[in-house]
Amino acid sequence: MTSLPPPTKKKLGLVIDLDTCVGCHACAVACKEWNDGGDFGPLADDDPYGAEPHGVWFNRVHSYEVTGPGIRDSGLAQRAVPRLDFDDAVYVQAGDAEKSNRSGDPAPRVPSPESPVPQMVHFPRSCLHCETPDCVTVCPTGASYKRAEDGIVLVDQDKCIGCQLCAWACPYGAREIALPPPKTSASDAGRKDSKRGTMQKCTLCVDRIYNETLDERDRQPACVMACPTRARMFGDLGDPDSEVSKVVAERGGFALMPEFGYQPVNRYLPPRPRRDGSNATTPVQAVEETLDTGKLPPLLRWLDKALSR
Repeated sequence: MTSLPPPTKKKLGLVIDLDTCVGCHACAVACKEWNDGGDFGPLADDDPYGAEPHGVWFNRVHSYEVTGPGIRDSGLAQRAVPRLDFDDAVYVQAGDAEKSNRSGDPAPRVPSPESPVPQMVHFPRSCLHCETPDCVTVCPTGASYKRAEDGIVLVDQDKCIGCQLCAWACPYGAREIALPPPKTSASDAGRKDSKRGTMQKCTLCVDRIYNETLDERDRQPACVMACPTRARMFGDLGDPDSEVSKVVAERGGFALMPEFGYQPVNRYLPPRPRRDGSNATTPVQAVEETLDTGKLPPLLRWLDKALSR
């Protein structure tokens, strides 16, 4: 089995703002584009436009409808956090450590208490580059490893035998493998990744962030560069004075499923309360606005008269 390096001061990772993420999937597409032709590609795509598309994505975006008491006003009601299992994903209150549905627990896991006002949350998911990842320690060949210099978790494709033990050990579902889909013959030699069969995952674009041929402002993961709402941030979360650490402290950023003890480096920022301070459960009366046409330019005044006839 593979051992972990000593704890490092530098902890590169992502901070994802659930308040400004709109679920556009730009991060996922940019990640796929960069890595498909880079050092960690190709990323397989089988029948991408068919009824059952199958492929490898380092970054996936899930959308959930979350409910809770005054959910829009309180920033996800005392910071409800997502709990992702292999079978399903629901939102629970921070600090809860209830069992997964797979454990046979008959109690359903639902948001509590219920609220008539739901909130849509778009949740990007990728490798969290944990400080004590089981996906590394279970690897029998040393293919899965954690870098001592910056804490990034990577996979050595030359050592990986495709046993998928790391995928079973990761509770976040962050590892993927390029294998034929269930309804395709395993002997399909025409697939571009037919000889790969190794585990693949987010690399934090390690081949980009240290690339000195790029401008310094471009030395960020592709997903961060592509985000149109700046919902993704990249930096050293081990440095309390870094910009990302300050944002996490200011906004109350949280780790995903900390009860497992893997100490994820990536952080999520909860949605902010509503800016107008109004009660989301109370219907807001529409405000009727009047237009002072006398203050309009001559062309707009003529246009207003023409359209008002």
